[in-house]
Amino acid sequence: MARYTESVCRLCRREGMKLFLKGDRCFGAKCGVTRRPTPPGQHGQSRRRKPSGYALQLREKQKVRRTYGVLEKQFALYFAKAEQMKGVVGENLLRLLELRLDNIVFRLGFASSRAQARQFVTHGHFRVNGKKVDIPSYQVSAGDVIAVKETSRDVNRFKEAREGADRPLPKWLEFNADALEGRVVALPQRDDIDLSVEEHMIVELYSR
Repeated sequence: MARYTESVCRLCRREGMKLFLKGDRCFGAKCGVTRRPTPPGQHGQSRRRKPSGYALQLREKQKVRRTYGVLEKQFALYFAKAEQMKGVVGENLLRLLELRLDNIVFRLGFASSRAQARQFVTHGHFRVNGKKVDIPSYQVSAGDVIAVKETSRDVNRFKEAREGADRPLPKWLEFNADALEGRVVALPQRDDIDLSVEEHMIVELYSR
């Protein structure tokens, strides 16, 4: 499947904020946004005119899409599904993205970034309710248990996850360090999603 293969730091610089795409590096002095806070390209430091309403809406969509590592067509499918659900469309969209298996693996601390989480899932390191799932976009439901498979528990990153079991977790997740497994105790609400984005602008964009 197609994937963005250039520097992900360019994506953060383009959005003018940290999207935390490179794990631990995003918290240090080597972070691309910290070193070069201007947009990428030769005109990144030039004065730009005030962005239009469409441009602002587009940037909000790109922030969300790039944060979760979702391609354009796939994002449009998520939006279409969110529209068919009961409730607020923007919140439904974020909830669907949060419930992706790769995102939950990241949230539980099994990976330092969502990109690494996708790789771990694709390589078959995880079980959902005891069954192997190697599809990063797999939709997890409330009550599901996500666990590292027995033969993968010696992987260094998973050992680090056990040692860092005291890190803060979203309140809709539980983590059992001894068993190296997490559980979705409830569906995430908007207040539970630490993403600085105005999702209503994405709804306005797709409503054009």
